[in-house]
Amino acid sequence: MNVLNVSSLNEQIKTLLESSFSRVLVEGELSRITFHNSGHIYFTLKDANSTLKAVMFRGNASKLKFQLKEGLKVILDGAITLYKPRGEYQINCFCIEPAGHGALALAYEQLKQKLASQGYFETSIKKQLPKFPSKIALITSASGAALQDMLRVANTRYKALEIDIYDVLVQGDSAASSIANAIIVNDTRDYDFIVIGRGGGSIEDLWAFNEEIVADAIYRAKTPIVSAVGHEIDWVISDFVSDLRAATPSAAMEMTLPDSNELFQTLDSIASQHTQLLSQKIQSSTQELTHMYNLYSSHSIQRKLEQKMQEVSILKDSFSHAITSKLNVAQNQVINLQKMIESNHPKFKSKKGFAQISQDSRVINISSLNVGDEFMVQSDEVNISAKVIKKENIV
Repeated sequence: MNVLNVSSLNEQIKTLLESSFSRVLVEGELSRITFHNSGHIYFTLKDANSTLKAVMFRGNASKLKFQLKEGLKVILDGAITLYKPRGEYQINCFCIEPAGHGALALAYEQLKQKLASQGYFETSIKKQLPKFPSKIALITSASGAALQDMLRVANTRYKALEIDIYDVLVQGDSAASSIANAIIVNDTRDYDFIVIGRGGGSIEDLWAFNEEIVADAIYRAKTPIVSAVGHEIDWVISDFVSDLRAATPSAAMEMTLPDSNELFQTLDSIASQHTQLLSQKIQSSTQELTHMYNLYSSHSIQRKLEQKMQEVSILKDSFSHAITSKLNVAQNQVINLQKMIESNHPKFKSKKGFAQISQDSRVINISSLNVGDEFMVQSDEVNISAKVIKKENIV
């Protein structure tokens, strides 16, 4: 037997594989997808028991009409080849088609066109959601991650909320009727709004939300409905019929529930603004009241009385001053007169040659005496009785 080196053996295996499996169709689920900078796509195709490495080179990858996604079931058209450096075989894909996607896509478009023509998607009939809900319903799988995401966001944003959870099938043949019945039942229970949703998946996984029975239940509901199905790139019929479409279940909570922290900040801001406005109003009113009080005071009877009292007081002070001044002048005049009297009083003059002449106890002027009149001559020392013997006028 010839001894082969590794390269020689891999070469023979390569030749055998490529000649035996030059064209194959393989169905499976996409996993571990890598979009290389070169434009090549590397991924794994798997089923319940096995995996197969696959590659789609840039030339063929550029012809793809859809985005490869994790978990998507596809049918690969390609050839088996061996990558000699690692001794690994893989399928070189020439074409990839979603498994069953063609029929579902057609059904989706046909239902979409039908409902649109019947007015199911009209913006004018969309119901408004309340800004501050108190009670809502979540229609989803109780065991799904989507529910936990919604509850987590709701608990973080807005705890003042009652949330009722209704467990339904969100995948499989019975899922559509389960969802529709839950909508109909909860539409009678006075919720502020209802959220229907589930996490991401393939088009088959999400198909229940593309069923007409679900669209009818949403359209006929009196309660606002929020559709929160899959990921942002996933669009289902329920998104178009609902009153609000959320890209993801967690996004539904962010869109429909107020943020408590923002509310507190807003309340603080409003309180500050109101305090400032109230302060300004009080200050303005105080100034206006002060002005009015001053204006009133300046024209009031009390003010006029006070003014008159002030005038009287001024007059009183002026009168008192004038009286005092007059008294002072009079007193000065009296004093001066007294001084004059004293200076002219015989008592204070030189007594030599001076005496007081009186007649009948009255002081008289000497010129009033006539020859023969008797009179008294009085000095400080003596009184003399006398008689006019002769009278001569002195020129």
